[in-house]
Amino acid sequence: MAERLRPKSQELTPAELEIMQILWARGKGFVNDVIEHLPEPKPAYNTVSTVLRVLEKKGFVGYKAYGKSHEYYPLVDRDSYTSTFMSSVLDRFFGGSTSRMVSFLTSSKAISLEETSEIIEMLQSPEKDSVAAE
Repeated sequence: MAERLRPKSQELTPAELEIMQILWARGKGFVNDVIEHLPEPKPAYNTVSTVLRVLEKKGFVGYKAYGKSHEYYPLVDRDSYTSTFMSSVLDRFFGGSTSRMVSFLTSSKAISLEETSEIIEMLQSPEKDSVAAE
């Protein structure tokens, strides 16, 4: 069902990402379902419908038609998008250097002892190689 993301030019806008987060969490939904899960103030029906059509044209969502209604579902899974997006951030802002990115993140935000321990465990885990290869 989920496919690999197209070229990195296919980044989501904040509004698109907000809607994708809902579809990723729910698996599928009609426009009214998406609106129901958006924070106040709720956007207009036409606004959400337009964003969903843009996401469909970009290849992020598909739909099943029920008469004039469309039930939308993600074509790109959250992990694939996150991986592509973060690789783009790593390349554009840190020259592809993970250590430079980690250095930036640790200097710009205090990291707790618990978070530091979790990071060390992840780095020492043999599973990290299989996650990085995805």
